[in-house]
Amino acid sequence: MLAKRVIPCLDVHDGAVTRGVQFGRAEEGGLRNVGDPVELAVRYDKQGADEMVFFDITASAQGRDTMVDVMGRVASRCFMPLTVGGGIRTVEDMGIMLKAGADKISINSAALSKPELIREGAEKFGSQCIVVSVDAKKSGDGRWGVFSHGGRKETGLDAVEWSTRAVELGAGEIVLNSIDADGTKAGYDLEITRCISESVDVPVVASGGAGCLEHMAEVLHGGRADAVLAASIFHFGEYTVADVKAFLKQDGIPVRTI
Repeated sequence: MLAKRVIPCLDVHDGAVTRGVQFGRAEEGGLRNVGDPVELAVRYDKQGADEMVFFDITASAQGRDTMVDVMGRVASRCFMPLTVGGGIRTVEDMGIMLKAGADKISINSAALSKPELIREGAEKFGSQCIVVSVDAKKSGDGRWGVFSHGGRKETGLDAVEWSTRAVELGAGEIVLNSIDADGTKAGYDLEITRCISESVDVPVVASGGAGCLEHMAEVLHGGRADAVLAASIFHFGEYTVADVKAFLKQDGIPVRTI
C-alpha cells in the first residue's frame, strides 16, 4: 500500500496566512490572521509534511504578484512538493506559478467555467501537475452539489460526476473540500470522500473538518482518501505533522517518516 500523505494547507490573503470557518471571507470579517506563509512552510517542512498547499484568496492583481513572491521564497527554503491555487485562470498563469517554484497547480472555479482548461494544462505540463479542487456541500436530496467562487456560487453540478469528468479531462488529483465541515473541526465528510475515491482512479485528498487525530485516521480508512489536508489543527499548535504521522502509523496506516 502506498504511503498516505499529510498536507498542511495555508490560505494566503494579502501575503499573510489566514483561517476562517465554513469558507468565511475577509470582507465579512471572517478570517483570522495566522502568520507568515514562508515561516509556517519552513516549520511544517521540518515537521515532515509530505506536501504543502497554498490557496491564494486575494482577489486582485497585486495579490497574484504577492503569491508569486511567496512561492519563490518558500521553494528556496523547503524541499517538499508545493501546490498553489487561487486566481489561476489560464495555462499562462499555471506556467508563472510553476516557474516560481510550485510543483502542482490547483484549479477550481476556472475549471468549472472552462473545463477544457484541465486538458490544456495536462497537455502542457502533465497530469501530475494538475489538481482539481472540488468544493462540495450536501443538499436536501442527499446529494453533494459543487460550488464555485470560494463556496459562494452553486453550479448545479453533482460532486461525484464533476470529479469523474475532471479526471477524464486530465486531472491527476482531486482535492475534496467539504464546505459543511470546513473549519468546524468536527471531522471530515466520510461519505462523499468515499464516493469520490471509489469513482476515480487518481489520488483524492480529503479537506475540511479535521479536529483530532482520529478524524484523519477515519477518512483514510473509511473515506478511502489518499491524503489528509488540514489547517487549523496545525496553525494553532494543537498537533504537529509528526504527531499525526505517529498516530496514523500506530493505527496501521502507512506514512512516510523522516
